Amino acid sequence: MAKFPEANARLFKNIFVCKRCKSRIRANQMKVIAGKVSCRKCSSRALRTVRMK
Repeated sequence: MAKFPEANARLFKNIFVCKRCKSRIRANQMKVIAGKVSCRKCSSRALRTVRMK
């Protein structure tokens, strides 16, 4: 896990994962909530945030 804010922002800010094919997408959070962003691989709109481990 990142120890400083710049690395933490690069790893976790505005990054979402497709629930169907598990691909990573960088997008604006408000567009994802509104349903305007879809996955590039499978065209699904079911996205979740990246989990911090």
